[in-house]
Amino acid sequence: MTDLRNDGQAGPPPGTGPLGEPVAGDPMADPAADPTLGALVHDLTVQVPELIRSELKLAQAELTAKGKRVGMGVGAFGAAGLLAFYGVATLIATAVLALALALPAWLSALIVGVALLVIAAIVALVGKKKVDEAAPLKPEKAITGVHEDIATVKGER
Repeated sequence: MTDLRNDGQAGPPPGTGPLGEPVAGDPMADPAADPTLGALVHDLTVQVPELIRSELKLAQAELTAKGKRVGMGVGAFGAAGLLAFYGVATLIATAVLALALALPAWLSALIVGVALLVIAAIVALVGKKKVDEAAPLKPEKAITGVHEDIATVKGER
């Protein structure tokens, strides 16, 4: 069986093998073998949930692996913070002892303690200002985007 292909050369017709036999699974081989709309919808209703479940399992596995790495990093930061705390405490004790060379020890400790409280108050005020600047804590851009998407789906845009 020979036919002219799209490029004008002789060859087997579309949907057939090199010897002209029908190719299994080729929709061009037998137009009656095309799946019906109902079959396609059924396949879609079966395959979409399976796809979603497999994507969720993949996301869960990925987040679990990343969570373990993040946990190790957070632990390292915690250890570094503790060591930094001890270092700062040692420096504060050094400041008290150095000031005690010129003043009574109790007065040296009082001066260093008051200075630390003043620094803490300043840092707290800066932190409060930064938190107030970030308020409200809702994702306004994301909410606006979702409202726009809903309006688009409803045909209002």
